[in-house]
Amino acid sequence: MIKKLIVNADDYGHTRGVSQGIRQAHLRGIVTSTTAMMNYPGADQDLREAVRECPRLGLGLHLVLTSGNPVLPVEKVPDLVDGEGKFYKYDPFVERMHQINLTQVNLEWHAQVEAFKNAIGRLPDHLDSHHHSSYFTPALFELMLDLSDELEVPIRLPFGMQNTALSEINSPDVGSRIATRPQGYAQVFIDGFYGDGVTLDNLKSILQQIAGDDEHDRFELMTHPAVVDDELVRTSIYNERRADELKLLCHGLTFSALKSCGIELINYSDLNS
Repeated sequence: MIKKLIVNADDYGHTRGVSQGIRQAHLRGIVTSTTAMMNYPGADQDLREAVRECPRLGLGLHLVLTSGNPVLPVEKVPDLVDGEGKFYKYDPFVERMHQINLTQVNLEWHAQVEAFKNAIGRLPDHLDSHHHSSYFTPALFELMLDLSDELEVPIRLPFGMQNTALSEINSPDVGSRIATRPQGYAQVFIDGFYGDGVTLDNLKSILQQIAGDDEHDRFELMTHPAVVDDELVRTSIYNERRADELKLLCHGLTFSALKSCGIELINYSDLNS
């Protein structure tokens, strides 16, 4: 089997430095895909820059419920925001996730899709979510599946995540929808290139594990490269390591390992080709 790998960079549009770093990681490195956070100022401009500078970079949508402000006016999504009109952060969101207003989530996610479409005149090529929040409950996951079916685009499937809807992936309703949907998906999701895992040895080990997998042929590696700017330091606790990711994703030895493993780089648009 020829192993095909999507290298996705999350958080495009979070800050100018994040977007710049992702474009560099594509033009100089192995990143093939990104997902945009359309609720952040400047994300639309950053997307247009990606279209101009990186025509082969896959562009998806990073659905957001746990960071920044909603795209919609707060009066339309009052149950999704705190007293300052911002999305609840990770821990407060988790506390509320089983009581979340799904109607408001659906409205906000559609608004994020429209913001993406208005920015570059086309739909995203796939969906995933910030902090994996769309996978936290079966109801949220079903809502994401409905949206991807409506748009006819693939979604990230981070198999093996505990305490999420994907722990119930073999249930008749959810499992059958994944197995029969025409959009395709990466069979193996890899999140180990993060935090303490951001080393050249670990990245090479991930590529070798992909090459040695006898059961699967489509993989996704999640990454977070960035040029670290003041805004990123102010708004994200995961900041300096993003610069390390950028360096390693563009490292010559990474390209050498990729070649020696015989791995083909693709994006989500290539899944069904």
